[in-house]
Amino acid sequence: MSLSEKVLTGDVRAAARLMRDIDDNRPSAVTELKQIYARTGNAYIIGITGPPGAGKSTLVDQLTASFRKQGKKVGVVAIDPTSPFTGGAILGDRIRMNRHATDDGVFIRSLATRGALGGLSRSTSDVALVLDALGMDIIIIETVGVGQDEVDIVKAAHTTCVVMVPGMGDDIQAIKAGILEIGDVFVVNKADREGADRTARELAAMLEMRDTPQGDWQPQVFKTEAQRGTGIDELVGEILTHRDHLFSSGLIETFLRERNERHFVDILRDSLYKHAMAFMDRTATLPRVLDGMADSSIDPYSAAEEVIAEMLGYDPQSV
Repeated sequence: MSLSEKVLTGDVRAAARLMRDIDDNRPSAVTELKQIYARTGNAYIIGITGPPGAGKSTLVDQLTASFRKQGKKVGVVAIDPTSPFTGGAILGDRIRMNRHATDDGVFIRSLATRGALGGLSRSTSDVALVLDALGMDIIIIETVGVGQDEVDIVKAAHTTCVVMVPGMGDDIQAIKAGILEIGDVFVVNKADREGADRTARELAAMLEMRDTPQGDWQPQVFKTEAQRGTGIDELVGEILTHRDHLFSSGLIETFLRERNERHFVDILRDSLYKHAMAFMDRTATLPRVLDGMADSSIDPYSAAEEVIAEMLGYDPQSV
């Protein structure tokens, strides 16, 4: 049996091997993904994002436990920062979720960003597809600690939870458009800290000022203490309420179409880049272009157009 066939039968070892191949960017992984794609689309994906130190991993651990109590199989994709020098990562998110290590209904996969911006690894969407094919009911994607505009999670998750904590030192961060616009649910974690009530009130006030059309989803703010498990049941309830809203309103169709478009365009972009690099390697184009740029006899814009024209056999200026 192929890896894809084993994954579809629930083989956890095969799923782990396929995820490794995906993350290592092996060509064989694409062949396997082609075989499982038609059997995906059943899992509900939850995104957990927020700044470093907000307690995202502990929150994911508690959400996983809550969904397991409901009998749901849970897959977790945890993104960790990557060294810009070695490309390695500690992948420490697993440490905070260690209690689920022996649970057959939980699969946790850590991924390094490998330099990708946006809070996600480039292989995140494909790894989520494998978890979907494996039979997971819920997939939780925890982003690397993000800044103000690294919001790729909204492209991948049905429900995006933005996690914040009191005492970050700059209240204005909470009202910036990029943060406000991506969240379906807002969480003030570590609510036992001083200033938690104020942070929640100010965030709720800013959300109420948004121009939300009639019938659209209005995000709410929840306070949690992930370390103690406080507020987790209420948060899970809100996530499921948002899921029901997506399906009852018909917005799920728009979301899926937009997600599929982004996924396809990302794959197309990566594929074209690989073909272009292979083409330039075969034709020794890159050294020639770099030499020309060094003495200003070639500009990079014209060189790129010429490579595209030679590789694809048409004039890019005519498009």
